[in-house]
Amino acid sequence: MNNNTKINCWLILFVIIFSWGNLYAQVNGSNETLAKKEEVKLPEKGWKKLNTERYPGKQDDITFINETEGWYVNGYGSIYHTKNGGESWEKQLEKKGTFFRSIAFVDSLVGFAGTVGTDYFPNVTDTIPLYGTKDGGKTWKPVDYKGPYVKGLCAIDIVKEQYINHGKIDYKIHIYAVGRVGSPANMMVSHDGGLTWASNNMNNDCKMLFDIKMFDKNNGFVCAATDEDIEKSNALILKTSDGGRTWKKVYQSNRPFEGTWKASFPTKKVGYVTIQSYNPDPNVKQQRIAKTTDGGETWNEINLVEDAGSREFGIGFIDENHGFVGTMNTGYETKDGGKTWAMVNLGMACNKIRIYKDANGKTYGYAIGVNVLKGEF
Repeated sequence: MNNNTKINCWLILFVIIFSWGNLYAQVNGSNETLAKKEEVKLPEKGWKKLNTERYPGKQDDITFINETEGWYVNGYGSIYHTKNGGESWEKQLEKKGTFFRSIAFVDSLVGFAGTVGTDYFPNVTDTIPLYGTKDGGKTWKPVDYKGPYVKGLCAIDIVKEQYINHGKIDYKIHIYAVGRVGSPANMMVSHDGGLTWASNNMNNDCKMLFDIKMFDKNNGFVCAATDEDIEKSNALILKTSDGGRTWKKVYQSNRPFEGTWKASFPTKKVGYVTIQSYNPDPNVKQQRIAKTTDGGETWNEINLVEDAGSREFGIGFIDENHGFVGTMNTGYETKDGGKTWAMVNLGMACNKIRIYKDANGKTYGYAIGVNVLKGEF
């Protein structure tokens, strides 16, 4: 073999090795790119269960100030806090003898937790209806208030009223709390961000209070019941236009063993309220929801499901048509304003469903019952 032939052979061998090396790099690089694409794929839409400490029953309330930071409470006197969207939770408080029923935060520091009170659930000894924190839940203290004694609270709502403060936009914070299940009916109000509170008795308007939704400092609704004896009780919705000083009836069912439970208003015109039935007759199966399309002036009943075991609890709507309801057995979803419903997994006894929209229009939600869930839509 002459020198020219040897050189040509080496050149051919080099080209082959280089080509194979280049092809390997392309294929390997493509696999790595695909793997990276798989790593950053979008999360599944809908509800997913979060990892939380086990609780043997229905937990009642959860609240978030943004998508990542929030709190939830339960009947063990426990308050839990997360800063990573519920991926992990820190127990901030466990107060034996206390049954926490509701929680709400003004911002990352100031928040309030309501208790159900004594003489309703066993082993509950705490007679203080409301606790407050000023350090994000690290410490909690009883809230002082003026007015009649409040036995317990089932819901808290916060209204931020925009105003001009020395040439800049600021907010006045109004806080409303109501309760309770099993009677009596009371309301607590603060118009200074929780610095001072006043209470008033609502037993002339109703006998039980379960939820409150205020659109502004004057206008809003409460979910109520007509009698402390559930055998005689009808479901009841009351409306106020003077910040809770006076109330008018806008809806009352005509069946015994009923009360309302939770409300959701995706707009000021359209709202939904769950109706609970405790009728012991197994033949009474129809579960119903109250709906308004005129800002709560009038209400109509719509059917949810015909199942005596599906007692209703929480409700949350993304918009006028798309929403969710929690029941004793499972959850239900509608996309047509309640005309039709499909089963969705919200766990058992989903008691509170909170839907949020951030500044960029992203919609997400958190829900609590036996389980704690996060929703992405």
